[in-house]
Amino acid sequence: MTETAETRRILCWRHGQTAWNAEKRFQGQTDIPLNERGLAQAERAAGLLARLRPDAIVSSDLSRAATTAGFLARATGLRVELDKGLRERFGGRWEGLTTPEIRERWPEENARMEIPDGEDILAVGERVQEAVLRALPRVPEGGLLVVVGHGAALRAGINRMIGLPPEIRQALGPIGNCAWSVLGPHGGGWRLLEHNATSLPETHPLSDDR
Repeated sequence: MTETAETRRILCWRHGQTAWNAEKRFQGQTDIPLNERGLAQAERAAGLLARLRPDAIVSSDLSRAATTAGFLARATGLRVELDKGLRERFGGRWEGLTTPEIRERWPEENARMEIPDGEDILAVGERVQEAVLRALPRVPEGGLLVVVGHGAALRAGINRMIGLPPEIRQALGPIGNCAWSVLGPHGGGWRLLEHNATSLPETHPLSDDR
């Protein structure tokens, strides 16, 4: 990619709330559906994001992400492409446990967010980046790709794409349910234009690459 050739943007959108989100349980790749609040969040956010006129939508195949993506598909008339590479980080024995339970049983690992029998976070970032780059050719120059996925996986992918060193990966804060972050081209790579947003500012970064 060169700075002159790449003009597309990438909007990374986290799924709506699930029952496990509300209970603060580690979801990982367990396929938990949206709850009533999550469905309402997805419908509201889709109405906003449709105003950005995205050119393509790619989503994790886990139902909480695919259902979220479906609201935007209906609002725009676009088709959702599913990609397993956008799945959440595999959490091993942590999946289904609450934050206090994980903290009590694996205090050191939890502090480092290193899941004993789970997926390495750097590997997650790599596969998410690969999935994004697979979908990007579907978008014309100057267009917008919407990537629908999961909190930890999307953050890992963003870290990878903007080149944030692993030792300071936590400098990028979490993405809330149905919030989004925007990446734009910069210097032959990518930069973060917006993070953990839930509304459209009056002057949106999608309209200005300076």
